[in-house]
Amino acid sequence: MAASLMRCVRGGLGRSLNIASRSAGIIQQQARLETTSTETKPTVRAKDAVTHNQLAAFGEYVAEMMPKYVQQVEVTCYNELEVMIHSDGVVPMLTFLRDHTNAQFRSMIDLTAVDIPSRENRFEIVYNLLSLRYNSRIRLKTYTDELTPVDSAVSVHQAANWYEREVWDMYGVFFANHPDLRRILTDYGFEGHPFRKDFPLSGYVEVRYDDEVKRVVAEPVELTQEFRKFDLNTPWEVFPAHREAKAAPQLEAPDEKK
Repeated sequence: MAASLMRCVRGGLGRSLNIASRSAGIIQQQARLETTSTETKPTVRAKDAVTHNQLAAFGEYVAEMMPKYVQQVEVTCYNELEVMIHSDGVVPMLTFLRDHTNAQFRSMIDLTAVDIPSRENRFEIVYNLLSLRYNSRIRLKTYTDELTPVDSAVSVHQAANWYEREVWDMYGVFFANHPDLRRILTDYGFEGHPFRKDFPLSGYVEVRYDDEVKRVVAEPVELTQEFRKFDLNTPWEVFPAHREAKAAPQLEAPDEKK
């Protein structure tokens, strides 16, 4: 009698465990389906009106405090504050944003440039700053041309040392009062600045190993085929005559049978 009771209890527990495991599997499968369905949606930054208003207010405050240098303030991509300044105000603005109690942007995350040849001042210098105290970011932008130097930011942020060397190497923007302004990515004796829009894609020289002299030599680039040049005034390039589509010969209609 006791043995039969034990078998009944064990059978009931086994069935209960099987039902529980099946239900758990169904729940996990539904969770996977929900996860895959949510992953297919694009990731878009949600618009936060409170943060947007706070950044706009802080940008206006910076413009009021430094009216001599600030030319434009804008909040882009919902929560990114951009301040356009005059090139003479790089050091004063960086110092103000670093030392002011309500700012404390003491970390320079990046310093780069953008080349827009159609503008009179073709180079746009971009400073990305981070405030660990307030967990906030700000972007400063200034402008210059091929000949006008920009004040170096090394006296304010030591991290600007190599960033400015990179901008000088790639774009040719000269930074005044830099402690060691020389090329950092290209080789010694390199001519030109590769990130300029008018710099050729092939470059001016190519490097190869010479078996005769047993060393690496630099020689002018020799192209087996010239690059195609398009005339921007015409809608499209005029193709040669031999590439024009020939008209198909017209077949004479057969004589009707009388």
